Amino acid sequence: MVLWQLLIICGVCFIILEMFTPSMFFLNFALSAFICSALSLYFKNPYTLAIIFFVLSFVSFIFLRPILINRFNKSKETGMNSKYIGQVAKVIEDISPSSGVITIYGERWEARSEDGNIIPTGSEVKIIRNESIIMYVGEITK
Repeated sequence: MVLWQLLIICGVCFIILEMFTPSMFFLNFALSAFICSALSLYFKNPYTLAIIFFVLSFVSFIFLRPILINRFNKSKETGMNSKYIGQVAKVIEDISPSSGVITIYGERWEARSEDGNIIPTGSEVKIIRNESIIMYVGEITK
């Protein structure tokens, strides 16, 4: 088997491994294998290609992997965060650290005080975060 074909097969195997473990780790090796397969047309010595493969793998692991991880693993806002977090709601039952109810967009939500204060009925609060179906709110100071 010709050296460039062997390197292409190795690159495809690394891509398959990357599909099963999406960590942007084996993608660096696949990229290096494909580049070395193209370079094998110019360099016939397998030891030279092995050194080039390891250098390319190291360089892509150090420089390319962080870029790929930042691009593909950005935390995406859920519908909950973009719709409710940071919005103002109306208190319809007194809110304490253990109980309370707010209304926002005509919906009724269980609420808890984020800072531990009791917030009276009729007040306006800002939604700070949510855990499941409970909104954690803070009192709006005027």
